[in-house]
Amino acid sequence: MTRRTLVTASTIVAAFALGLTVDHLAFAAQQQPTIKRTILQRQDDPASSKYEAVMGISEIPPGGTSGKHRHPGIELSYVLDGSVELTHAGKPPVTIKAGEATMNTLGGIHTATNRGTTPVKILTVYIVEKGKPLAEQVP
Repeated sequence: MTRRTLVTASTIVAAFALGLTVDHLAFAAQQQPTIKRTILQRQDDPASSKYEAVMGISEIPPGGTSGKHRHPGIELSYVLDGSVELTHAGKPPVTIKAGEATMNTLGGIHTATNRGTTPVKILTVYIVEKGKPLAEQVP
């Protein structure tokens, strides 16, 4: 057995020992987030020291995804360019096109995927708990 064959066989055995299969590895590779979020402004909520409003632009390239995630608050979105497929946990996907708006509720698990051939650009406003990340990836 050559050294290369031994290394390859050892890697495969280790992956299976960790409970990883080819399907798991392929799923993980295709679910890597490719979203870019650019923060335009932040403003504390004048009625509560716990929340802030954050405005930004989210961009997803063709074939890209946000990955499955949730927000520590509400996300209001308006598609500026392109279209995006939005999937909420337990519901069929819907396509939101340029000129249309949508909302993701507190903690609602969802995925945004660009199935088109041009980049999608989305204006987003978050009303979220201060000190927490805007988005949290979930398995």
